[in-house]
Amino acid sequence: MPLAILALAIGAFGIGTTEFVMMGLLPNVADDLGTSVPTAGYLVSAYALGVVLGAPLLTTLGARVPRKRMLLLLMGLFTIGNLASAIAPGYGTLLAGRFLAGLPHGAFFGVGAVVAARLVAEERKARAVAAMFLGLTIANIIGVPAATALGQHLGWRATFLVVSVIGLLALASLSLLVPRLPDAEHTGVAQEVRALREPQVLLGLLTAVFGFAGVFAVYSYLASMLTEVTGYAESSVTVLLALFGIGMTLGALIAGPLTDRALRPTLYGSLAALALVLVAFHYAVLSKATAPIGVVVLGAIGFLTTTPLQLLVMNKARHAPTLASASNHSAFNLANAGGAWLGGVAIAAGWGWTSPALVGAALTAVGLAIALTAGALDRRTPLAPTASLVIAEGVPRSREEVAEGA
Repeated sequence: MPLAILALAIGAFGIGTTEFVMMGLLPNVADDLGTSVPTAGYLVSAYALGVVLGAPLLTTLGARVPRKRMLLLLMGLFTIGNLASAIAPGYGTLLAGRFLAGLPHGAFFGVGAVVAARLVAEERKARAVAAMFLGLTIANIIGVPAATALGQHLGWRATFLVVSVIGLLALASLSLLVPRLPDAEHTGVAQEVRALREPQVLLGLLTAVFGFAGVFAVYSYLASMLTEVTGYAESSVTVLLALFGIGMTLGALIAGPLTDRALRPTLYGSLAALALVLVAFHYAVLSKATAPIGVVVLGAIGFLTTTPLQLLVMNKARHAPTLASASNHSAFNLANAGGAWLGGVAIAAGWGWTSPALVGAALTAVGLAIALTAGALDRRTPLAPTASLVIAEGVPRSREEVAEGA
């Protein structure tokens, strides 16, 4: 893998750390700012709202900006947002800082995924995208626990100062390691929007919303499940959440080669496996012996779905993939919000702390149904006749043959 992907992974590490660390710092922030924990919880929502709005907005505004420069601008905005959070004098300004830090999230991953895919051979595109996402998964193993511990001992402001330093490190790495792509690679706003409106792209985004909502339906209440149901002490939760990050990393490592070999089968298989794992997790969390295994497997299978979903929308918007790629992260954050809300509804209805796992299984099953429908429609769509060949798995094949696997 080119060193440029390491620079992208460093940026992903910083983004992953700031996205998830707030959940562990809510009591500290609430005490310091004199507000309640539920009110402080809106700081998580503010970041997610920034992601949902910023991904299509910033990608559209930067459609004509060279991709390396765009990555630098996005990481600069991310760093400023975290610095603003660190020095925020009150709750309102911290809310604004969190929203600002979330704005470049989706656009960075969207542009970064396109850049990563362009830096390698056709048959290694998924592995390149998965390698960039490793920064996000490792953040859940190292970054989030370390940043949470730092915030608990030195104050939550120290956490966002450290994340700002990570942002500066990512800026330096991007500047030094990422090459400038040819101007011919850039497209206009109209072309990006047209690509986003392609039925297969929209179905891919809808698959992400429902398919990944199942993961967040459980992850949002995982700490409560492990303490209230499994019986773990609160001091053990940080380690158990790190197990989820280890699972995510394993999923990212597996996803790249599988997706490069067969995109749609990997997507179908991962969604089907995720639905089954969520049902199994409903029972695994009842025992201290099986709960940690369930956490690792859930993280692995859940993240196994992200690379094929990312590559699918990029492939279906091949001539203008940046906006579609960024919008995929808006879809993931809608999945975050929707899964958490529906999981909370199940708990509030008296169905028990483990009920979000069954709700998540149902949501993932809907995502699988959408993916299967999209695949069936794709096979029925006639391809334009062409005599050109593409390289897939090292073997020259016609575009018609390759389409069956993608």
